Amino acid sequence: MIRMENLTKRYGKNTALNNLTLHVKEGEFFGYLGPNGAGKTTTVKILTSLVKPTAGTATIGGHDITRSSLAAKKLIGVVPQAINLDMELTAWENLLIHGLLYRMKRGAIRAEARKWAAFVGLSGALDKPVNTFSGGMKRRLTIARALLHGPRVLFMDEPTVGLDASGRRDLWGLLKRINREGATIFLTTHYIEEAEALCDRVGILDRGRLIALDTPAALIASAGKIVVDVFEGDTLTSRFFPDRASAGAFAATVQGSATIRNANLEDVFVKLTGRRVVP
Repeated sequence: MIRMENLTKRYGKNTALNNLTLHVKEGEFFGYLGPNGAGKTTTVKILTSLVKPTAGTATIGGHDITRSSLAAKKLIGVVPQAINLDMELTAWENLLIHGLLYRMKRGAIRAEARKWAAFVGLSGALDKPVNTFSGGMKRRLTIARALLHGPRVLFMDEPTVGLDASGRRDLWGLLKRINREGATIFLTTHYIEEAEALCDRVGILDRGRLIALDTPAALIASAGKIVVDVFEGDTLTSRFFPDRASAGAFAATVQGSATIRNANLEDVFVKLTGRRVVP
């Protein structure tokens, strides 16, 4: 569904994306993981035709995002990191404007608005001004708006930023439902638990390069399923082991404080780069 071949983006001397080749299958829930500044948002901007690549190609549903951008745009919905709703308008008016931009008929817009408002839990709020909404309600409205015109691919750029833990998990459930309905989801995030909980596959990006790509379970297994964190003064080091028995044997030899825990995707990133995902 999404194909990127040798995709590169430079801003002057700064290379935001470096020869990225990545394919996302139809119906997949794909996670794009990395720290701030890794190139995640640049990738989404290229795929949604907001930015032109310096080199390489990208297609969505077979349509080249540069040469056939209008055809590609018809297939996608976008939930940006920043809330870009018109706060002075009602939820319905925000949806109406979006539908008209996609040349939908008013009757179809109203029907789809009711459908997706119910889907995201905003049925009773369509006639309320957006400036009265909570952060979670605004985020759900941006999702309803992105789905209004029936896209096959949904791009979500850090969609849970600013939400509390409860709101984030509520949104996770909503995203899984959207994926089960058949949408391909391309999710950028730096929340480790988010990628592990939601995604079929995860690509890890660092300084514009794709450094790992697999299922969350396979990526974790490649680093080591069990981690021993060793604290020596103010220094934390981590060692990786295939099982708890070998991890326990090592921890018994440690002079300082040691903690044994299950590995996660951030451990994969640390092992590959020596740095943590969240700066």
